[in-house]
Amino acid sequence: MLNLIVDDFMVEIKDGAIKNVGPSNKSGTAKLFDVESAEAREFGDKRVKIVCEDDEGNEVQVALFPEQVRSVARDIEALEDDSPMFE
Repeated sequence: MLNLIVDDFMVEIKDGAIKNVGPSNKSGTAKLFDVESAEAREFGDKRVKIVCEDDEGNEVQVALFPEQVRSVARDIEALEDDSPMFE
């Protein structure tokens, strides 16, 4: 299930083209639940792309720098050590 929240979002659709309307202060949040597959792969010369997909074909991609990947890996290791979810 993909949950998409977009704030201050307005677009104009004209002749099949989408155009931004209003100021460029938009922000958004995407959440993907019930992930069926997740993988990490190289992205360009300096980043790692994490790709997660659910059974409905919704996909979220995140490109991280190596130090960010290491930080996430440490967070996961801490969860494995401390959380009953990994027992």
